[in-house]
This record gives sequence, structure tokens and C-alpha cells, in this order.
Amino acid sequence: MLILITGTSRGIGKAAAEYFLDKGHDVHGLDIRPASIVHRNYVHHIADVTDPSSFPEDIMPEVLINNAGIQETGRDIDVNLKGMINITEHYAIGNDRIRSVVNIGSAAGHTGSEFPEYAASKGGVISYTRNVALRLAPRAICNSIDPGGVTTELNRPVMDDERLWNRIMELTPLKRWASPEEIAEWIYFVAVNNRFMTGQNLLIDGGEAGNAEFVWTE
Repeated sequence: MLILITGTSRGIGKAAAEYFLDKGHDVHGLDIRPASIVHRNYVHHIADVTDPSSFPEDIMPEVLINNAGIQETGRDIDVNLKGMINITEHYAIGNDRIRSVVNIGSAAGHTGSEFPEYAASKGGVISYTRNVALRLAPRAICNSIDPGGVTTELNRPVMDDERLWNRIMELTPLKRWASPEEIAEWIYFVAVNNRFMTGQNLLIDGGEAGNAEFVWTE
């Protein structure tokens, strides 16, 4: 299948792209940064999810993974929510080849325990996922994967702070965070193996939401 993934230069997006490639799919990545993946079945596009005029026009994906995101920049809603809407409306709605859309949300969309604009943007992802699921049915499905803590570079400020990290682990029943590769497995399952679940928002956080408390640097 032809897969389009946003935000593939690092973190969850890169792990997801590599996972799909390992499974034999053709992957197109879209990011504002240069490519960090070299593979015969990978094509990289420099584009900004907030600027539809930058989108490549020659892609008709069968699976769309909306992963591009930022945190506490003053543009969280523009990128995390409006950017996702831009990409989905452009590449999924009206595309007769699309069979699955997976939006990468956050546990913050469920608990509100994050920076205000980030939490609001991810709350919007939950609602937009359901909106798209209704519009794509019965031909295609749409769900979101909403991770809690993931061991990406974005989370280094707390991962590298022993005091804060210990506090986070106190709040997390499974006593660890997910790796990007682990989240990639969930993305693949929801996008490819799943054919009947739609309009759902899967909270994957090691049980942390039950003790929701936002822990970050001062």
C-alpha cells in the first residue's frame, strides 16, 4: 500500500515510517525538516502542514498517518489541529483510494494535563477524528492513537531530570514510558490490521491518566 506520514524526520513519525517500510509498504514522508530515512521505498517531501500550497500534489495514499506536531510554541493549535485538518481534507476526503486515517493525538486530549494550547489542540484531534470517521464511512475508517509519555527527543527536559522523572514514574502504574517503535506498532495495527473499529480514540499511556498530573520543568 501507499502510505503518507507527516512528521517523519524524528520521533514517532520516523519510527512509524520505518515500521511500514519493514512491512513492505511504499512510504511518503512529509516534514519541514530534511529526510532522516534512506530506503528504496521511501520518498521525502519538504512541506509545512499549515501551508496547503506546499503540499505535493501527486500522492493518492491508501493510508494517512497524521503525526506532525509541536509543543508550547504558540502555534500548537495551528500545527497540531489545523495542520492535521489541512492534510486530511487534502489527501483523504474525496480520495477514493483511502482506506484508513490514523491521527496521532495525546493523553493530554483526554486529561487536559499539559500546556494549555497543546492540551486544547489534542482535544480537538479527538473530536476531528470522530468527524472524519463519520464522513469516510462506509468506505474507510479513521481513529486516533493518543499516547502518554513516549521516549522521544521532545521529552528530554523531563527524561533527563531525575527528580521529575521519578515523579512521573510514581504516577505511571506500568513504571515506564513507551518507545516510538512501540507506538508505531499500534499505528500499524489500527491502520492496517483493523478494518471494523472507527471513530475511536485509543489512550495508550501505561495507566498514567488515572493519576493525571502534568510534570515539567519550571
